[in-house]
Amino acid sequence: MQRYRDALPQLGGDLFLTDGGIETTLIFHEGLDLPHFAAFHVLRTAAGEKAIRKYFARYAALAKEFHAGLVLESATWRASSGWADLLGYNAAELADANRKAISILEDIRTDSEAAGIITVISGCVGPRGDGYVPSNKMSADQAEDYHRIQIRTFADTAADMVSAITMNYPEEAIGVARAAASAQMPSAIAFTVETDGALPTGESLQEAIERVDDATSSAPAYYMVNCAHPTHFSKVLLEGGTFVDRIRGLRANASRMSHAELNDAPALDDGSPDELGAEYAEIRRALRNLNVMGGCCGTDHRHIGAIARACISSFGE
Repeated sequence: MQRYRDALPQLGGDLFLTDGGIETTLIFHEGLDLPHFAAFHVLRTAAGEKAIRKYFARYAALAKEFHAGLVLESATWRASSGWADLLGYNAAELADANRKAISILEDIRTDSEAAGIITVISGCVGPRGDGYVPSNKMSADQAEDYHRIQIRTFADTAADMVSAITMNYPEEAIGVARAAASAQMPSAIAFTVETDGALPTGESLQEAIERVDDATSSAPAYYMVNCAHPTHFSKVLLEGGTFVDRIRGLRANASRMSHAELNDAPALDDGSPDELGAEYAEIRRALRNLNVMGGCCGTDHRHIGAIARACISSFGE
């Protein structure tokens, strides 16, 4: 059952936590194989499902510890048709995988809300192409067609919203936002940036957000920045402008490496959780709408805990 599709509680401004880098945890901490970085693929086995449940339970425990809300982001970043074809899924199997990923989050929500945690379920949508490189670029219409199937699957589940994670060019984000609006689902759009704070296409974060809003009548409920270290984008956010008021979420990397360096890195770079928390807190002091805190590559529950500790004093002021 959807709880919050008509009124997302994170729009109220209280602190909400979400998860870190799920692929990081499954590969480096759980020792699981993720072909094509597809976390949903592990749900085919009992061991994989157990690891997914364990993963989300840790973040529910953090939300309880810090008296925060929780956004549960499904393990479906790669669960769209192009990636599923590479993994040998047919359309029915893919739909089942997306539904199962949401069903697991329903169980987590039942437990967390019993503990008094406001818990939002988000269906995660990822790029058709490489997360770091704007390959396989689509027009907005093509992107809407491509993502419509997964989003409509989410619309028939308990998901409250959809989040497009690691968008690296505006046309795909426009397509996702339109497909979500057509399915009467709130959406959040997370753009990734390079070390200069611009999208991989060279467009500024401001340009990307304004293009999506202009093309969709401001359909996304909010925006996020993900898959980059705060030192890559903090200057852009701290310089301000009206566009930053649309940004509610951060899902930063633990590593200061560029995308290209991360691709070539032989080992995990999990940075410093405390330093990352301090960098989030600095941005939070400037962006008062920023209230959805999570992580991306290299981060795990330690980093999200450090972020919550660093930021929590600014809530309720």
